[in-house]
Amino acid sequence: MRATARKNTSRRSLLRGIGGAGTAALLAGCGVPAAFVEEGDRAAARDLSARDRILDFANWPLYIDTDEASRRPTLESFRKRTGVSVRYTEEINDNDEFFGKISPSLMNHQETGRDLIVLSDWMAARFVRLGWVQEMDRAAQPNVTAHLDPQLRSPAFDPGRLHTVPWQSGITGIAYNRRKLGRELRSVKELWADDLRGKVTLLSGLDESFALLMMGEGVDVTRWREDDFHALCERVERLVRARHIRRFTGNDYIKDLSSGDVLACQAYSGDVIQLQADNPDIEFVVPEEGAELWAESLMVPNLARHKANAEKLVDHYYEPEVAAELAAWVNYVCPVPAAQQVLADSGDEELAALAEDPLIFPDSAMRSRLAIARDITAEERLTFAKKWNSLVGL
Repeated sequence: MRATARKNTSRRSLLRGIGGAGTAALLAGCGVPAAFVEEGDRAAARDLSARDRILDFANWPLYIDTDEASRRPTLESFRKRTGVSVRYTEEINDNDEFFGKISPSLMNHQETGRDLIVLSDWMAARFVRLGWVQEMDRAAQPNVTAHLDPQLRSPAFDPGRLHTVPWQSGITGIAYNRRKLGRELRSVKELWADDLRGKVTLLSGLDESFALLMMGEGVDVTRWREDDFHALCERVERLVRARHIRRFTGNDYIKDLSSGDVLACQAYSGDVIQLQADNPDIEFVVPEEGAELWAESLMVPNLARHKANAEKLVDHYYEPEVAAELAAWVNYVCPVPAAQQVLADSGDEELAALAEDPLIFPDSAMRSRLAIARDITAEERLTFAKKWNSLVGL
């Protein structure tokens, strides 16, 4: 096992967020009745797992361990253990784009050609609501049952995590350049201080941005209301028009923060761990008002031909030793707390340091300030997206 800090663009920062009222928003937002698939129509007529010792796994770029020869050690160990080979593709670059890519098959009760996919939980919620993913057999997944982080076990969109299992998790908080700012930041409200005018960026994606900002206003994001959203938008609009907010970004914030063009911004925990390897002046803060804990989850799409093989692979990654190997490479919040002890006992100084990093294994004090935001409902999405995108475009 090696701790490998990736110096290239991180996986999470590739997200572009919600992109307006395209195919994905229209289908999920309007809840097209014909698109819903009943429980009894989701499984393939025959699972070919026993005959075909393969499975097709679609994931995001830069989101799995890779060695110097560009092999993927944890997938190779799965093959050696089970005899099942994984056809792994890094074809998911954007939640909405991938939704549009496979939604025609799913709504027309056709197979997608994929046995396992990974999507952000706000998008996973759409798949669950539309009945486009299958319930997993937890009897075949003892590691998931034993080791899944309790804080991630039962999101509102999938009670009990019957249809989804977190691949990795993370925190949306504040990143800032301590040396160039000349002081510490501990609160979302401190982003609006006069000396940060024109030096602050926010994330452009609605689902990536709103929860942290609401928490800065004292809102309980597990039960936020429509009025809370509109009040937040009014606050953000004032800040944009006053040129306090420099701009809205995707992965651009990494470059801006590194160069000093931006002094503080919304950021993802995994990105900052990687940035700190080159620039120790960059700090990540879970604000005193709290921060959002998010996950990106594994799902088995309808009519997948190798469901049992896919379920085995999911459980493989919940074995603490395997989860530790993955966590040492991707540097996001590990959804398997038991992996922390594996790293601590590794005998490797670098790995042991990762075990102590609260951005990979949050301690109890940090966890008390983390919350999983209530999802934006199908009825809310079109209106809220239109409003948010109008602010991003100012």
